[in-house]
Amino acid sequence: MQRYIDEVRAWTEQMEPFVREEEDLEKELAQLIAELEASDVRHIQQKVEKLYMEVENRMKRQAVPIGGHTLPPLPYRYDALEPSISAEIMRLHHTKHHQSYVDGLNKAEKMMKRAREANDYDLLKHWEREAAFHGSGHYLHTIFWRNMKPKGGGKPKGELLRQIERDFGSFDAFQKHFTEAAKSVEGVGWALLVWSPMARRLEILQAEKHQNLTQWTTVPLLVLDVWEHAYYLQYKNERGSYIENWWNVVNWDDVAHRLEEARKR
Repeated sequence: MQRYIDEVRAWTEQMEPFVREEEDLEKELAQLIAELEASDVRHIQQKVEKLYMEVENRMKRQAVPIGGHTLPPLPYRYDALEPSISAEIMRLHHTKHHQSYVDGLNKAEKMMKRAREANDYDLLKHWEREAAFHGSGHYLHTIFWRNMKPKGGGKPKGELLRQIERDFGSFDAFQKHFTEAAKSVEGVGWALLVWSPMARRLEILQAEKHQNLTQWTTVPLLVLDVWEHAYYLQYKNERGSYIENWWNVVNWDDVAHRLEEARKR
């Protein structure tokens, strides 16, 4: 019980910069913490997760000003994915690496705004590349955090599973393909399950340096970071072991929701 209360308080701290501007959410979160201390954990957990989704939805509906991107809060504590991913890696990955992409994207956007105002485009190619690199890192990591959850893994259900079976033959075939894509992407990069609005089916892609080897119009559904900073402190050079254990924390509910939204496009 106390551990879950601590998790809720940790979420509260991460969401504080946004929640403090939303009085109704702030009051509701405080009430849930109070209820948690005297109520059924599972019931309160569902309420907290619903509230977190509301925070995310409100953030998504707000236009981000130029150079105004912020580090999104995690929907769980840094140690919540152990033993698959250690708390040390999660903390460094989120607060250092992801933050650097946010900072880089903001700087690139501001510099391009300055170029437009000064009508000076001599360094435009550089700042466009910076925006592509850091922007892709920021957006993919934002998906990556939501693609995982404590006690996740297993197999998806419902329409997501049916779509995977239609497009890959079976879940096992999909999982093998995705695993091999993650293992074999050159140097650093990502493995991605995407929805292709053009082909109306799922595909598996690799991405090097975030922005390379993409297909325009595809919508990322499930992404796996295989840059060394995502696993080296815990797994050293055993990328395969990291990938194998990562399957235990996949949040299939999030992937299913992303598929549902993507198919509307």
